[in-house]
Amino acid sequence: MNYYIKSANIVNEGECFEADVFVSDGKIAKIVRKGEFFDAGEAIIVDARGKYMIPGVIDEHVHFREPGMITKADIRSESRAAVAGGVTSYMEMPNTVPQTTTQALLQEKFDLAAEKSLANYSFYIGATNDNLSEIVKTDPEQVCGVKLFMGSSTGNMLVDQDSVLVSLFRESPCLIAAHCEDEEIIRRNTQHYKELVERNERMPNAGLHPQIRTEEACYRSTEKAVRLAKQTGARLHVMHISTRAELLLFDSATPLENKKITAETCPHYLLFDERDYDRCGFAIKCNPAIKSAHDRLALWRGVKDGYIDTIGSDHAPHLREEKFTENYFTAKSGFPSIQYNLSLMADAFKRNNLKMTELVQLMCHNPAILYRIRQRGFIREGYFADLVLLDMNANELISNEKLRYKCGWTPYDGTVTHTQVTHTFVNGNMVYENGILHEENRGMRLTFTQTPCQSPPVCR
Repeated sequence: MNYYIKSANIVNEGECFEADVFVSDGKIAKIVRKGEFFDAGEAIIVDARGKYMIPGVIDEHVHFREPGMITKADIRSESRAAVAGGVTSYMEMPNTVPQTTTQALLQEKFDLAAEKSLANYSFYIGATNDNLSEIVKTDPEQVCGVKLFMGSSTGNMLVDQDSVLVSLFRESPCLIAAHCEDEEIIRRNTQHYKELVERNERMPNAGLHPQIRTEEACYRSTEKAVRLAKQTGARLHVMHISTRAELLLFDSATPLENKKITAETCPHYLLFDERDYDRCGFAIKCNPAIKSAHDRLALWRGVKDGYIDTIGSDHAPHLREEKFTENYFTAKSGFPSIQYNLSLMADAFKRNNLKMTELVQLMCHNPAILYRIRQRGFIREGYFADLVLLDMNANELISNEKLRYKCGWTPYDGTVTHTQVTHTFVNGNMVYENGILHEENRGMRLTFTQTPCQSPPVCR
């Protein structure tokens, strides 16, 4: 099906300009600048006057819980939420049941997504202390990367043997995406507070979390990962940076396509700080922990100054009964967010005097460059038509009743956004239109190059 999207304000590669976009056979066939003539034939007209068009968001950090935890979420439910939020491609984590630590289990996930996913997809293979032989079989043109847990989190896939870490960094054929928290520090802090609870018979609230998963725990582990990457030449992407101390470990000056060591943060580290635990409680308990207001402000400076390379959601659904509990030590870490992250970030960038082009760089262009994704992440002729239309003058109340997530709740319940996704196209198919999902088509498997993508020239 062909579409002719008229009079959009296109935000792409540092520019904002008015143009029409002709979509044919799943690709961006023609970008028609204002004043140019183009005959779109019998294409379906989409009026985008007053709206912004951006490339589809590429979320390199999600947990969709399938297989094994489908009471919380599954690929169909969470990909529906993704496209409703302007996310056209995602990369999903291996801490499912069973854990995705072999090539056979990895392929099973790809098969599930081909059947169920409305958005484009890839999946990480997970590292363990004993599966290097499976890691080295990974095809870097077909798989987004290797997920390494240097601190235990949901699913407990901790890799804690130094010899294994060195071998993994030396031999991984793909980018290594790392969760960095020092396990020794976390265990020591946890034991300390458990002993206090036993003596005082009083359970701590959610505000304890950054005192257990501390800045020191994050910094020590991240420093180790960065040191290993420099020693071995590995490509390392440290996920969900949450502290100002960690930012100093990264380079802001080098063009992204030349960086081998990069950093991601998440919307919740930019929108919340430790003062919000009293209001939100365990709803915002996540790993690494949301930390101080000073850390939050430092992360915004990191975004502005180029130390942060991508913004991923860390979308991590849990059931209400697992989150809203009286026991700090059993309340699950992680929360769902993918449906409204783009809207929330667009509003937050405006409040922080950042341009929409900068948001698009972090959420659309940079993931494509960093992961070397073929023909996505930009509005370019010949690229897949992964496109999003935004109304940036629309007030929307986020409420649990509107969510597409299977778990049915969000810590953003009651928040008003001033940016709304109105249309989402995946591979040239309109999958979301003014609150309505069109589920006739499925997303595609992402593919990757082995050489750095640049902007410009075009990466094919």
